[in-house]
Amino acid sequence: MFAVYADSFSSDNPLDGLILGERPDPVAPEGWTTVTVKAASLNHHDLWSLRGVGLKAEQLPMILGCDAAGYDEGGNEVVVHAVISSPDWAGDETFDPKRSLLSERHQGTFADKVIVPRRNVVAKPASLSFAEAACLPTAWLTAYRMLFTQGGLKAGETVLVQGAGGGVATALITLARAAGLRVLATSRDEAKRARALEIGAHEVYESGARLPVKVDAVMETVGRATWSHSIRALRPGGRIVISGTTSGPQLDDAELTRIFFLQLSVIGSTMGTRDELASLVAMLDATGARPLIDREIPLTDARDGFAAMAAGDVFGKIVFTR
Repeated sequence: MFAVYADSFSSDNPLDGLILGERPDPVAPEGWTTVTVKAASLNHHDLWSLRGVGLKAEQLPMILGCDAAGYDEGGNEVVVHAVISSPDWAGDETFDPKRSLLSERHQGTFADKVIVPRRNVVAKPASLSFAEAACLPTAWLTAYRMLFTQGGLKAGETVLVQGAGGGVATALITLARAAGLRVLATSRDEAKRARALEIGAHEVYESGARLPVKVDAVMETVGRATWSHSIRALRPGGRIVISGTTSGPQLDDAELTRIFFLQLSVIGSTMGTRDELASLVAMLDATGARPLIDREIPLTDARDGFAAMAAGDVFGKIVFTR
């Protein structure tokens, strides 16, 4: 089968290890199913894999890709849940210490076929295209859990989304607006601020700008570059939900005094569960909200998508199609 895979690592030139070619068809063990992939979306995780983050040389070649939508063995349209938990794990799979994402221990979704545990498929409604559904399992599921599970946000509250432009940030803006939240967003880039307004933000600001109001919660994926601004944007008793540190994990000042004096909550969030993915799919089906797709590219031209992401030339999701 045709696949896009990592054959070597390079921290400076990650695309050097990217190969497009033939790989053996997967064979599903007992309890697993084979999904014929119609669409799969690109994540920063895939670029990090090419740099050797989360993978060892002995695991290569590794088919990349966490997200996919396609047909299961019965011909049903499905979305693939990317978190692979232990066979005997019960409950929230994000707490399983042995969990992994597709393309970390198990071959990923950038291929004609992918195998996953049967419990890792969710029915795709007809209202969602395969390309739209393929955006959901990583970035959009991360955003859903941040807002509603970990953040506990409800209609009428105000949320700040830092760093508009990336896949998680655009998902946060769209989902928050669909859920009746007041949405503020920041970006260093004027064009990305304009796009954030188009997809549902009520107000946009330059990164670090003083806000006219204090917010109930901040959705933080940037880290060091925006941390102080995020803490200072919160009302007393507010919460900050963090799922990433794209600008670096080290802080010059963690704002601990402000955190304890204003009784702020700092909440970590990682991916999401299969049930949360099903709820996210149902939410989009019911509300008409849709993922923002930056571009759709044939899987055979996947290198172009990787290059665009590496260059930062993206607003929304890049989707590979078959």
